[in-house]
Amino acid sequence: MNKFSRLTPEIIELAKMCEANKIDTELYTKNKVNRGLRDLNGKGVLTGLTEISEIVSKKVVDGEEVSCDGELYYRGIDVHKIADGITGAGRHNGFEEVTYLLLFGKLPSERELLDFMIILANYRDALPKNFVRDVIMKAPSNDIMNNLQRAVLTLYSYDHNANDTTIPNVLRQSLELIAMFPMLAAYSYAAKIYYNDNKSLYIHRPRANLSTAENILYMLRPDNKFTPLEAQILDLSLVLHAEHGGGNNSTFTTHVVTSSGTDTYAAISAAISSLKGPKHGGANIKVMQMFADIKKNVKDWGDEEELTAYLNKILHKEAFDNAGVVYGMGHAVYSISDPRAMIFKSFVEKLSIEKHKTKEYKLYSDVERIAARLITEQRHIYKGVSANIDFYSGFVYSMLNLPLEFYTPLFAIARISGWSAHRIEELNNAGKIIRPAYKAVQPREDYIPMDERG
Repeated sequence: MNKFSRLTPEIIELAKMCEANKIDTELYTKNKVNRGLRDLNGKGVLTGLTEISEIVSKKVVDGEEVSCDGELYYRGIDVHKIADGITGAGRHNGFEEVTYLLLFGKLPSERELLDFMIILANYRDALPKNFVRDVIMKAPSNDIMNNLQRAVLTLYSYDHNANDTTIPNVLRQSLELIAMFPMLAAYSYAAKIYYNDNKSLYIHRPRANLSTAENILYMLRPDNKFTPLEAQILDLSLVLHAEHGGGNNSTFTTHVVTSSGTDTYAAISAAISSLKGPKHGGANIKVMQMFADIKKNVKDWGDEEELTAYLNKILHKEAFDNAGVVYGMGHAVYSISDPRAMIFKSFVEKLSIEKHKTKEYKLYSDVERIAARLITEQRHIYKGVSANIDFYSGFVYSMLNLPLEFYTPLFAIARISGWSAHRIEELNNAGKIIRPAYKAVQPREDYIPMDERG
């Protein structure tokens, strides 16, 4: 019998000692430790400076700090205006434009954007020979994020300058990864459904004339077909997920690991590990699971009283996963509104019409409105509560017929642009390894000889 991954009774018994070693929560307050690097008011502890993006959730009015509608800026430009400029022109290459902006600090001209897209297209075609067969298709995981991480780490072995951390080389590595992430994720999904789910295997090579969003739909779908609205909304999703400040968990991980002087593949692999966590990149999956539960247990979606009663059950830990959380509501930084959710919502409605899902869209809108009121009334929140982008993104992906397993990898495909920009920023401004302090609270004890232990 294979001994790997077996949880034996001996391990379970030993684990009880690990579980018993918990630090008294009062010690955190006594020692003024900001758990999660956030103070008692939920404000993040300042750990660095960045020029890449800015999140605004409060403004000073008459000398007092007050909550405001959320704002997000990429390199000083309001993401609302970026989204309007891209969607207003009916383009599907907004992600490439934003990637250029994040990496180089300025918006590209039409010629610069076309040249940049050619560079990315060339790198898409640069995946090492037999890499798909020898790496992705062997030992596929049920979790595509694991396959993606393994693929990134393995690319180190194919890079003759893997350890070179000069900016030109790191930029080259970053552009290769940005270009290859959609393929690595799509092929990992293909391997998963073939080997683990006993479904048909199909591998579609990306097309040079398609944008990142278009190529994702092209590679994932057996018939390669998609509508302009589908491509536009997926492109918008990539734009809105590309970057979100240096303090989010995966981007901060990128800074921390980069500060050690390690290679690009190790740094990006660490960021993938962070994003995989359900408290970070997997949040929209929890939203989808919650809505499946609501649809199952609320007989009349249009009955506000019935819907309110069930949301109350969720909040009181009497329904869904008994965690007392309405997933997708609230954010660590935003209070009154998440600008990404606000931008996304209008396009979600358009897609729901095309996909004949208007009834589901109304359910989402009603839950957003009712849950915000209930949480505010019952939880005594110090700031406002609003839907974050995860509240709607899963619904969008489901309407695009994207597999649930692909939701978090899609986040990684977008966020690799932000990670790359922050890695380069850390290298440009580095000097010290990031090493915060931890205070030891374990009392000193004597060493007891073996024959005297109980």
